[in-house]
Amino acid sequence: MLNISQKQEQVKRLAKEFLESEISILVDYKGLDVLKMTDLRAQLRNEGIQMEVVKNTLLERASEGTDAALMKDFYKGPNAIIISKDDPVAPARILAKFAKDNDKLEIKAGALSGKLLTIEEINQLAKMPSRDELLGQLVRTLNAVPTSLVTVLSGVPRAFVNVLNAVKDQKDAA
Repeated sequence: MLNISQKQEQVKRLAKEFLESEISILVDYKGLDVLKMTDLRAQLRNEGIQMEVVKNTLLERASEGTDAALMKDFYKGPNAIIISKDDPVAPARILAKFAKDNDKLEIKAGALSGKLLTIEEINQLAKMPSRDELLGQLVRTLNAVPTSLVTVLSGVPRAFVNVLNAVKDQKDAA
C-alpha cells in the first residue's frame, strides 16, 4: 500500500508524463498472466514506451488538465496506462498485435492531440508506417528531387552536343 505522500508523488509524476506524451492508451489487462504481462512490458520498453498499472482514482487525478482526461469514462476495472513520448504509432502497433494474439488484453481507448481515440482508430493508427519509416520516405523523396533535377538539366547540354555533332557530321559529309 502506498501512503499519501507516495500517492501524491505518483500523481505528480504521471501528470508530468501525460503532459509530455504524444499518445496515451488505456488497456484492461485482466486475465493476463505474469509472463504475458512481462512480455508486453518488454516489447513496449524496447520502443521507449512506458506501461504502468495505476489505481483509477490516482489516474483520474493525474490526468486532470491533460489529453488523458478524455479517457476518464473508461477508468473502471483493472487498468494499465501506456504512455509514449515520441511515436504515436509504435504503442498502437504493439498493443494491436498483442491483443490479436492474446484475447485477454482489451484496448479501451486512447488520447492523441486532444482527441479521444476509439479502438477502431487505434487499430487504424497501428497500420500506419512508423515515425522512422516516414522519415526514411521523406529522405528518399528529398534525395530524388535533386537527382531528377540534375538528370533533366544535364539532358540539355547533352542534346546540344548531339546537335553540334550532327551538324559537324553533315558538314564533313558535304
